[in-house]
Amino acid sequence: MKGRERLLSILSPLLLLGAWELSVRAGLVDRRFIAAPSIILIALWDMLASGELARHVGASLWRIVAGFTIGVVPAVLLGLWMGLSRPVRAVVDPLIAAVYPIPKIAILPLLMVFFGIGEASKIAVVAISAFFPILINTYTGVATVDRIYLDVAQSFGASRALVFRRIVFPGALPVIFAGVRLALGVCLIVIVSAEFVAARSGIGFLIWSSWEILLIDKMFVGLLVIAAIGTLMNILLKEIQRRAIPWQPE
Repeated sequence: MKGRERLLSILSPLLLLGAWELSVRAGLVDRRFIAAPSIILIALWDMLASGELARHVGASLWRIVAGFTIGVVPAVLLGLWMGLSRPVRAVVDPLIAAVYPIPKIAILPLLMVFFGIGEASKIAVVAISAFFPILINTYTGVATVDRIYLDVAQSFGASRALVFRRIVFPGALPVIFAGVRLALGVCLIVIVSAEFVAARSGIGFLIWSSWEILLIDKMFVGLLVIAAIGTLMNILLKEIQRRAIPWQPE
């Protein structure tokens, strides 16, 4: 059964690519606006050979990693504090409800006023984008720890620090990781959007500049790279989660 599912997961994208190639070559779609996979692969190879693609991917990855690192630590700490303290939750929860719905890319102009048009503003918008999903999931993970475990620990006289280390934090980890995976996806979307208007390098800049001069093959290379980065990030996080939470079922 698993072998069949693995085969289907391999065949489905190959069939899609084949249908795409045939549609373009048969003239069913306008090749001026939709490039064939073979043409996209040629453009990908040329950009790899010239180093252009590595420059753009490196710029975007640096902004994502830097911003995500800045956002994840305070988000986890504040989320844990909110889950453990009712007064903190009462103070912070309304602020989250007010700020979280604002599209993070919409505050990029404000960040550019404070940090300028350099790297700092783009890293800041990534950090803010990562902060809220991780914060909400961390708080939710702590709040949904089964009360029976806490009662058993208290009946055996466990200290608050021990309860936190052995019950609360491990119990919240699966939900925290879900927030991290969600936040990484949001960060990828936000940084590409920010690079449309406020960068001279990066995957978003590559897509936008290619669109402006109708280099459709290069534009599709950028989209392909985004999909590849998102997939690799998801695989990496799943592996980290599997090792960090060995008791969680697959």
